[in-house]
Amino acid sequence: MDTNSVSPMPELAPIAEFDKTPPTPPEETLPIDDLPPPPTTVTVHEEKLKEEEHRHYEEQEEWGCGNWMEYTFVVIVACILLLGSVGLTIFWVMSYRGGFGWRDANNPEKQFNLHPVLMVAGFITFSGFSILLYRICRCCRRIYVKLLHTVFHALAIPCVAIGFIAVLEYHKYRNIPNFYSLHSWLGFVTMGLFAIQFVVGFFSFLILLCCQSATSAFRAALVPIHASFGLTTFMLAIATCLTGLTEKVFTMPGFEYSNLPHEAIVVNTFAMVLVALGILVSYAVRSPVLRVDTKVYVTERL
Repeated sequence: MDTNSVSPMPELAPIAEFDKTPPTPPEETLPIDDLPPPPTTVTVHEEKLKEEEHRHYEEQEEWGCGNWMEYTFVVIVACILLLGSVGLTIFWVMSYRGGFGWRDANNPEKQFNLHPVLMVAGFITFSGFSILLYRICRCCRRIYVKLLHTVFHALAIPCVAIGFIAVLEYHKYRNIPNFYSLHSWLGFVTMGLFAIQFVVGFFSFLILLCCQSATSAFRAALVPIHASFGLTTFMLAIATCLTGLTEKVFTMPGFEYSNLPHEAIVVNTFAMVLVALGILVSYAVRSPVLRVDTKVYVTERL
């Protein structure tokens, strides 16, 4: 055989049909250090806390320019009217009614002057702010809003109590019967509803909050009832103030109300401020734009 010749290669056997698939590359095994970490386990409670922490940022992103303009208008005008109501009352008493006094037999009218100022401060200013807190304080934790709501109601209690004692003693000095007029009847109902609201709200939304899981259903059912009666009490307080102003200007000796003197203009302006407050607070409470989900108030822990 010639040594320089090349021997032909043997023929390969034909590939079977089932062998025509390309070969699978070998699996690459990664070292343990290169593996991704396991997914983080987040509990339901941690998820709720995270959601509550960033809730106000989400609300700000959802609101448009019109919503923020409405919110700003309601907040600014409401604060002006709430502070202006007690400011006008003090101005009226100091400028036209002789100022304040306490158990002065020579001038019991000065003690009576405490009655309108303190009642307006308690039932209108403090109560109005306590109602609007749930619409104004959108960036605070809800437990802080609840505490401020309770504080404003608590500040109203001594105002109402001292104002009530002042008018009772004034009636005693003047030999005037008690609880005969529409104003006094409305005031009595308003004080009763206010006391019930404070006790029920303090017990249900602060004390029972310590047992959150066991009382959440009860507190959730109580939220709309508490809000409705709170607004009703505020409206009754405005009606009581309006009837009291009317009764006062028609019973003051020598006061010519029909001639519309300067004092009458002040009283009428004060009455219009109360009417505007009734409209604005009702709108703020019932507006779907300014309303906050009640689940936030029910589910939040201390």
